[in-house]
Amino acid sequence: MKEFKGKTVVITGAASGIGYGLAERFAQEKMKVVLADIEQDALDAAVSKISDLGVEAVGIAVDVMDKNSVQSLAEQAIHAFGNIHILCNNAGVTGPVSDEVIWNLDQNDWDWVLGVNFYGVLYGLQSFVPHMVEHKEEGHVLNTVSLAGILGLEGSYGVSKFATLALSEGLFQSLKKINSKIGASALCPGFVATNLINSQRNQPKHLSSKKKQNFLLKQLASAVLKRGKKPDEIAAKVIEGIQADSFYILPHPIYDEMIKERYERILARTEPESIDIKTTWLGTLLRKEEY
Repeated sequence: MKEFKGKTVVITGAASGIGYGLAERFAQEKMKVVLADIEQDALDAAVSKISDLGVEAVGIAVDVMDKNSVQSLAEQAIHAFGNIHILCNNAGVTGPVSDEVIWNLDQNDWDWVLGVNFYGVLYGLQSFVPHMVEHKEEGHVLNTVSLAGILGLEGSYGVSKFATLALSEGLFQSLKKINSKIGASALCPGFVATNLINSQRNQPKHLSSKKKQNFLLKQLASAVLKRGKKPDEIAAKVIEGIQADSFYILPHPIYDEMIKERYERILARTEPESIDIKTTWLGTLLRKEEY
Protein backbone atom coordinates (compact mmCIF):
# COMPACT_ATOMS: atom_id res chain seq x y z
CA MET A 1 0.00 0.00 0.00
CA LYS A 2 1.64 3.21 -1.18
CA GLU A 3 -1.04 5.90 -0.99
CA PHE A 4 -2.77 6.96 2.22
CA LYS A 5 -4.46 10.28 1.45
CA GLY A 6 -8.24 10.23 1.80
CA LYS A 7 -8.33 6.67 3.09
CA THR A 8 -9.37 5.49 6.55
CA VAL A 9 -7.35 4.03 9.41
CA VAL A 10 -8.65 2.49 12.64
CA ILE A 11 -6.28 2.37 15.63
CA THR A 12 -6.93 0.69 18.97
CA GLY A 13 -5.11 1.96 22.03
CA ALA A 14 -5.00 5.28 20.20
CA ALA A 15 -5.29 7.72 23.11
CA SER A 16 -1.63 7.53 24.08
CA GLY A 17 1.75 5.98 23.38
CA ILE A 18 2.41 4.21 20.09
CA GLY A 19 -1.29 4.37 19.21
CA TYR A 20 -1.40 8.14 19.41
CA GLY A 21 1.90 8.36 17.54
CA LEU A 22 0.33 6.31 14.75
CA ALA A 23 -2.80 8.48 14.71
CA GLU A 24 -0.70 11.63 14.42
CA ARG A 25 1.46 10.18 11.64
CA PHE A 26 -1.49 8.90 9.61
CA ALA A 27 -3.16 12.31 10.04
CA GLN A 28 -0.05 13.88 8.52
CA GLU A 29 -0.65 11.56 5.56
CA LYS A 30 -4.15 13.09 5.29
CA MET A 31 -6.04 9.96 6.26
CA LYS A 32 -9.38 9.84 8.04
CA VAL A 33 -8.60 8.59 11.52
CA VAL A 34 -10.72 6.47 13.85
CA LEU A 35 -9.19 6.50 17.32
CA ALA A 36 -10.36 3.76 19.69
CA ASP A 37 -9.47 3.40 23.35
CA ILE A 38 -10.89 2.29 26.68
CA GLU A 39 -10.05 5.60 28.43
CA GLN A 40 -12.76 8.07 27.40
CA ASP A 41 -11.19 11.30 28.69
CA ALA A 42 -7.82 10.56 27.13
CA LEU A 43 -9.57 9.51 23.93
CA ASP A 44 -11.52 12.77 23.72
CA ALA A 45 -8.32 14.78 24.17
CA ALA A 46 -6.51 12.74 21.51
CA VAL A 47 -9.35 13.18 18.99
CA SER A 48 -9.30 16.93 19.58
CA LYS A 49 -5.57 17.11 18.88
CA ILE A 50 -5.80 14.96 15.75
CA SER A 51 -8.74 17.02 14.45
CA ASP A 52 -6.63 20.14 14.90
CA LEU A 53 -4.27 18.72 12.28
CA GLY A 54 -6.96 19.34 9.67
CA VAL A 55 -8.26 15.82 9.12
CA GLU A 56 -11.53 14.06 9.88
CA ALA A 57 -11.21 12.16 13.14
CA VAL A 58 -13.62 10.36 15.44
CA GLY A 59 -13.17 8.64 18.77
CA ILE A 60 -14.92 5.40 19.69
CA ALA A 61 -14.70 3.84 23.13
CA VAL A 62 -13.81 0.16 22.96
CA ASP A 63 -12.92 -2.70 25.25
CA VAL A 64 -10.87 -5.00 23.02
CA MET A 65 -11.37 -7.90 25.45
CA ASP A 66 -15.05 -7.86 24.50
CA LYS A 67 -15.73 -9.26 21.02
CA ASN A 68 -19.07 -7.45 20.82
CA SER A 69 -17.36 -4.16 21.65
CA VAL A 70 -14.81 -4.66 18.86
CA GLN A 71 -17.57 -5.62 16.42
CA SER A 72 -19.41 -2.44 17.39
CA LEU A 73 -16.22 -0.47 16.76
CA ALA A 74 -16.08 -1.88 13.23
CA GLU A 75 -19.72 -1.03 12.57
CA GLN A 76 -19.34 2.52 13.88
CA ALA A 77 -16.11 3.12 11.97
CA ILE A 78 -17.63 1.94 8.69
CA HIS A 79 -20.73 4.04 9.34
CA ALA A 80 -18.56 7.11 9.96
CA PHE A 81 -16.16 6.89 7.02
CA GLY A 82 -17.08 3.97 4.76
CA ASN A 83 -14.39 1.51 3.74
CA ILE A 84 -11.60 0.83 6.22
CA HIS A 85 -8.14 0.58 4.64
CA ILE A 86 -5.70 0.26 7.53
CA LEU A 87 -6.34 -1.53 10.80
CA CYS A 88 -3.88 -1.08 13.66
CA ASN A 89 -4.48 -3.63 16.41
CA ASN A 90 -2.35 -1.73 18.86
CA ALA A 91 -4.01 -1.87 22.30
CA GLY A 92 -1.79 -3.62 24.79
CA VAL A 93 -1.19 -4.06 28.52
CA THR A 94 1.33 -5.58 30.87
CA GLY A 95 0.59 -7.37 34.12
CA PRO A 96 2.13 -6.61 37.51
CA VAL A 97 5.89 -6.08 37.40
CA SER A 98 7.35 -8.90 39.45
CA ASP A 99 10.02 -11.59 39.52
CA GLU A 100 7.45 -14.30 40.29
CA VAL A 101 7.94 -17.73 38.72
CA ILE A 102 5.61 -18.34 35.80
CA TRP A 103 3.46 -21.03 37.45
CA ASN A 104 2.64 -18.73 40.36
CA LEU A 105 1.35 -15.82 38.29
CA ASP A 106 -2.21 -14.85 39.13
CA GLN A 107 -4.94 -16.29 36.91
CA ASN A 108 -6.69 -12.92 36.70
CA ASP A 109 -3.52 -11.39 35.29
CA TRP A 110 -3.27 -14.17 32.70
CA ASP A 111 -6.89 -13.61 31.67
CA TRP A 112 -6.47 -9.85 31.41
CA VAL A 113 -3.12 -9.75 29.60
CA LEU A 114 -4.08 -12.46 27.12
CA GLY A 115 -7.55 -10.93 26.79
CA VAL A 116 -6.16 -7.60 25.62
CA ASN A 117 -2.90 -8.54 23.91
CA PHE A 118 -4.01 -11.68 22.09
CA TYR A 119 -7.79 -11.84 21.97
CA GLY A 120 -8.03 -8.10 21.34
CA VAL A 121 -6.02 -8.63 18.15
CA LEU A 122 -7.98 -11.74 17.18
CA TYR A 123 -11.29 -9.92 17.62
CA GLY A 124 -9.93 -7.05 15.53
CA LEU A 125 -9.11 -9.43 12.69
CA GLN A 126 -12.48 -11.16 12.91
CA SER A 127 -14.36 -7.85 12.94
CA PHE A 128 -12.48 -5.91 10.25
CA VAL A 129 -10.63 -8.21 7.85
CA PRO A 130 -13.73 -9.70 6.12
CA HIS A 131 -14.87 -6.14 5.34
CA MET A 132 -11.40 -5.12 4.13
CA VAL A 133 -11.14 -8.16 1.87
CA GLU A 134 -14.66 -7.72 0.53
CA HIS A 135 -14.28 -4.10 -0.58
CA LYS A 136 -11.28 -5.17 -2.72
CA GLU A 137 -9.31 -1.96 -2.24
CA GLU A 138 -5.69 -1.92 -1.11
CA GLY A 139 -5.25 -2.09 2.62
CA HIS A 140 -3.04 -3.18 5.48
CA VAL A 141 -3.29 -4.74 8.93
CA LEU A 142 -0.70 -3.81 11.55
CA ASN A 143 -0.52 -5.84 14.75
CA THR A 144 1.58 -4.36 17.53
CA VAL A 145 3.59 -7.23 18.94
CA SER A 146 6.91 -6.61 20.74
CA LEU A 147 10.46 -7.89 20.80
CA ALA A 148 9.11 -9.87 23.75
CA GLY A 149 7.27 -11.92 21.12
CA ILE A 150 10.58 -12.86 19.49
CA LEU A 151 13.14 -13.06 22.28
CA GLY A 152 11.29 -15.26 24.75
CA LEU A 153 10.70 -13.12 27.82
CA GLU A 154 9.17 -14.79 30.86
CA GLY A 155 5.69 -13.91 32.10
CA SER A 156 2.20 -13.33 30.76
CA TYR A 157 3.29 -10.39 28.61
CA GLY A 158 5.90 -12.41 26.74
CA VAL A 159 3.51 -15.33 26.28
CA SER A 160 0.78 -13.03 24.94
CA LYS A 161 3.17 -11.44 22.46
CA PHE A 162 4.48 -14.80 21.22
CA ALA A 163 0.88 -15.82 20.57
CA THR A 164 0.17 -12.54 18.79
CA LEU A 165 3.19 -12.96 16.52
CA ALA A 166 2.00 -16.45 15.59
CA LEU A 167 -1.48 -15.06 14.91
CA SER A 168 0.02 -12.32 12.74
CA GLU A 169 2.04 -14.82 10.71
CA GLY A 170 -1.12 -16.87 10.25
CA LEU A 171 -2.92 -13.76 9.03
CA PHE A 172 -0.15 -13.12 6.51
CA GLN A 173 -0.43 -16.67 5.16
CA SER A 174 -4.22 -16.49 4.93
CA LEU A 175 -4.15 -13.21 3.02
CA LYS A 176 -1.62 -14.66 0.57
CA LYS A 177 -3.74 -17.78 0.15
CA ILE A 178 -6.68 -15.75 -1.19
CA ASN A 179 -4.50 -13.34 -3.22
CA SER A 180 -5.83 -10.41 -1.22
CA LYS A 181 -4.78 -6.81 -1.73
CA ILE A 182 -4.47 -6.53 2.05
CA GLY A 183 -0.96 -6.58 3.47
CA ALA A 184 0.03 -7.51 7.01
CA SER A 185 2.77 -6.45 9.39
CA ALA A 186 3.94 -7.34 12.88
CA LEU A 187 5.38 -4.34 14.69
CA CYS A 188 8.01 -5.61 17.14
CA PRO A 189 9.53 -2.66 19.00
CA GLY A 190 11.89 -2.73 21.94
CA PHE A 191 11.64 -0.07 24.62
CA VAL A 192 9.36 2.86 23.74
CA ALA A 193 8.66 5.94 25.86
CA THR A 194 5.04 5.13 26.74
CA ASN A 195 2.91 4.63 29.84
CA LEU A 196 2.63 0.86 29.28
CA ILE A 197 4.11 0.09 32.68
CA ASN A 198 1.06 1.71 34.32
CA SER A 199 -1.52 -0.15 32.27
CA GLN A 200 -2.98 -1.80 35.37
CA ARG A 201 -5.01 1.38 35.84
CA ASN A 202 -7.37 -0.15 33.27
CA GLN A 203 -7.49 -3.68 34.69
CA PRO A 204 -11.17 -4.62 35.23
CA LYS A 205 -12.29 -4.99 38.82
CA HIS A 206 -13.52 -8.53 38.24
CA LEU A 207 -10.00 -9.41 37.07
CA SER A 208 -8.10 -7.45 39.71
CA SER A 209 -4.68 -8.86 40.49
CA LYS A 210 -4.17 -10.82 43.68
CA LYS A 211 -0.39 -10.48 43.42
CA LYS A 212 1.64 -7.56 44.73
CA GLN A 213 3.90 -5.64 42.38
CA ASN A 214 7.62 -5.38 42.93
CA PHE A 215 7.75 -1.59 43.11
CA LEU A 216 11.53 -1.39 42.81
CA LEU A 217 11.36 -3.41 39.60
CA LYS A 218 8.49 -1.25 38.38
CA GLN A 219 10.50 1.93 38.99
CA LEU A 220 13.42 0.42 37.12
CA ALA A 221 11.17 -0.57 34.21
CA SER A 222 9.66 2.92 34.14
CA ALA A 223 13.13 4.49 33.95
CA VAL A 224 14.07 2.19 31.07
CA LEU A 225 10.91 3.01 29.12
CA LYS A 226 11.48 6.75 29.52
CA ARG A 227 14.76 6.36 27.67
CA GLY A 228 13.19 4.37 24.86
CA LYS A 229 12.40 5.54 21.36
CA LYS A 230 9.64 8.11 20.98
CA PRO A 231 6.26 6.96 19.62
CA ASP A 232 6.61 9.24 16.59
CA GLU A 233 9.85 7.44 15.66
CA ILE A 234 8.02 4.12 15.79
CA ALA A 235 5.17 5.55 13.69
CA ALA A 236 7.61 6.71 11.01
CA LYS A 237 8.99 3.17 10.77
CA VAL A 238 5.44 1.84 10.44
CA ILE A 239 4.75 4.10 7.46
CA GLU A 240 7.96 2.89 5.81
CA GLY A 241 7.05 -0.71 6.57
CA ILE A 242 3.55 -0.49 5.16
CA GLN A 243 4.75 1.21 1.98
CA ALA A 244 7.44 -1.44 1.54
CA ASP A 245 4.95 -4.23 2.38
CA SER A 246 7.30 -5.48 5.09
CA PHE A 247 5.90 -8.08 7.45
CA TYR A 248 8.42 -7.74 10.27
CA ILE A 249 8.81 -4.13 11.37
CA LEU A 250 11.75 -3.98 13.80
CA PRO A 251 12.45 -0.36 14.74
CA HIS A 252 15.25 -1.22 17.22
CA PRO A 253 18.16 -2.65 15.18
CA ILE A 254 20.34 -2.73 18.30
CA TYR A 255 18.56 -5.99 19.20
CA ASP A 256 19.22 -7.73 15.87
CA GLU A 257 22.15 -9.68 17.33
CA MET A 258 19.98 -10.96 20.18
CA ILE A 259 17.38 -12.19 17.68
CA LYS A 260 20.11 -13.92 15.67
CA GLU A 261 21.52 -15.56 18.81
CA ARG A 262 18.07 -16.87 19.78
CA TYR A 263 17.58 -18.67 16.48
CA GLU A 264 21.14 -19.98 16.53
CA ARG A 265 20.32 -21.59 19.89
CA ILE A 266 17.21 -23.18 18.40
CA LEU A 267 19.13 -24.58 15.42
CA ALA A 268 21.87 -25.82 17.76
CA ARG A 269 19.21 -27.81 19.67
CA THR A 270 20.31 -26.17 22.90
CA GLU A 271 18.34 -24.31 25.60
CA PRO A 272 16.86 -20.79 25.66
CA GLU A 273 19.06 -18.04 26.99
CA SER A 274 18.49 -17.44 30.69
CA ILE A 275 17.36 -13.81 30.92
CA ASP A 276 17.40 -11.99 34.24
CA ILE A 277 15.10 -9.06 33.59
CA LYS A 278 16.52 -6.88 36.36
CA THR A 279 20.07 -7.29 35.02
CA THR A 280 18.84 -6.64 31.48
CA TRP A 281 17.08 -3.43 32.47
CA LEU A 282 20.07 -2.17 34.48
CA GLY A 283 22.36 -2.90 31.54
CA THR A 284 20.02 -1.02 29.24
CA LEU A 285 20.10 2.05 31.47
CA LEU A 286 23.90 2.02 31.48
CA ARG A 287 24.17 1.95 27.69
CA LYS A 288 25.17 5.18 26.05
CA GLU A 289 23.91 4.29 22.60
CA GLU A 290 20.29 4.61 21.54
CA TYR A 291 18.06 1.64 22.15
